[in-house]
Amino acid sequence: MRWRGGVLDVFLAVCGVVLDVLVTHGHWGGPSAPWWIRALFALLAGLPLGLVRRRPGPVAIYFAGFLVVCDQLGASTTDTLQILLPIAVGVVARERGWRWTAPVAVLAGAATAVNLADPGIAFTQNSWFYSVGIIAFPVLVGRYLRSEKGQGEEDPAPLLDLLLAGGGVAFAVLGTWPFWDSGTPPVWVVGLGAVVAGFALGVVRKHPGAVLLLESVILVVADQYAPRTGSSLQLLALVALGVFSTRASWTWVGAGYLLTCSVTAIVIVDDPADITIVRVVTLMAIVTAPVAIGRYVRARQAEGRQARELSAERLRADRLAERERIARDVHDIVAHHVGAMVLRASAAQYAGATGPAAEALDDIRETGHRVLEDLRGLLTVLRDPERDELARTGPGDVSLDLTLADPDDIMRDAVARMAAAGLRVELSIATEAVAAPLVVRASAARIVQEGLTNVLKHAGSEATAEITVGMEKGAMTVEVRNGPGTARPGETLPSTGQGIAGMRERARALGGRLTAGPVEDGGWRLAASLPLPDPAEGPEAGPECRWTSRSPS
Repeated sequence: MRWRGGVLDVFLAVCGVVLDVLVTHGHWGGPSAPWWIRALFALLAGLPLGLVRRRPGPVAIYFAGFLVVCDQLGASTTDTLQILLPIAVGVVARERGWRWTAPVAVLAGAATAVNLADPGIAFTQNSWFYSVGIIAFPVLVGRYLRSEKGQGEEDPAPLLDLLLAGGGVAFAVLGTWPFWDSGTPPVWVVGLGAVVAGFALGVVRKHPGAVLLLESVILVVADQYAPRTGSSLQLLALVALGVFSTRASWTWVGAGYLLTCSVTAIVIVDDPADITIVRVVTLMAIVTAPVAIGRYVRARQAEGRQARELSAERLRADRLAERERIARDVHDIVAHHVGAMVLRASAAQYAGATGPAAEALDDIRETGHRVLEDLRGLLTVLRDPERDELARTGPGDVSLDLTLADPDDIMRDAVARMAAAGLRVELSIATEAVAAPLVVRASAARIVQEGLTNVLKHAGSEATAEITVGMEKGAMTVEVRNGPGTARPGETLPSTGQGIAGMRERARALGGRLTAGPVEDGGWRLAASLPLPDPAEGPEAGPECRWTSRSPS
């Protein structure tokens, strides 16, 4: 709640003053009370709300003390303070520990009880329930929000909708229940209307226009048939207008503003003869406050989205620049020397080399051409901006390892290391897979490495694993299958949870796909298909090459 700047604090203070004007309109001290006294009490009640974010404890204590004073003076500002006090207590519960929350809650409950207690009238069970419940509810909400503080893993939207619905119902019911029997409709009808008006705030973020219209209709009906409930329900319409202002264009905001002004005038104005310029300006200013807050929040949200987009664009530009640098280095160093090697071998062939020398030169020339094709594949992945969108940081980063090690050797080395750790591993590599481009074979090798690591982490060191690398319909296929896990609970190795995501994105970077999931026998199967960008010519496929490594018995 520590936003930069004091703009929000000013808005809160203004809202506190506006709330007192709405709640106490025409009731403070009777008709003979001077206007400046009403204005003074409105300022004393509303302005401290601007400090509630920074000094919630002192503000809550002030509200409790001022509530008792206004109750003794018979000022209708007590109704405003009875609304602001739970808000301050809820902020204390969220921002401070129990050493602040407990005494402030007790003090607020005592002040509420003093406000409810009338001379000569017994303090009933309902009064006790009201005085305790109106303070206990914001304390519970505040403590729950404090427990969730700093936990960004869960989506806060459902919780926010729930809190809006609960807060709306609590506010509507607690603010109107003493007047449910003041109109012509049955008590249950008036109560149901108050509950519906409060519960509608639970969907105000998704459908602010519909909620604003609903609140306006309920407000007009309540003013017609249960007039004394209108002041409390008026605040719900203003909240809906504020949320509507954060979503809609200026044209629709203007329409909502005129609608709310009209409804507010119906509720506030009892006699058309009382309409004056001052009252019209005051009413328009009251309705302007939520619109101003809503547009301010909209501007801040737009700034946040723009900052995130700018940061993502800068990160993407940095990645592309780094890839361009790598591409230039690879081209300058490797392509130059390999090209020179191929040209020298071709020149030697044309010079008339025969026998084994001619065969060796032909092999050198063919190998050089193949290296250049592999190099072209690497550079395509490094320099393609669209593929950069698939990149991720951390353990699952889709990187291309420019290594001199043969991918088949990398897979055999991984199997040997896992066999030394106790795994029983069988590796099968099809002979035709040797002809695949280096970039595809390197990705397959890394997938095998990560797959075996996952087997060791989750299935235990005594599990069995089968690895099959083959060619199928213009694509290299990789399958890592293991049997049921042998590790007991608590014996598995820690995992970051990024391994499968990283392998999947490595496959997507080449235009392929990767799937992983349990199999019927209780084990796990990981399968990847990596398409070949340009099928390379190589030796004809011979018998399948199988290499098996098992742990010592």
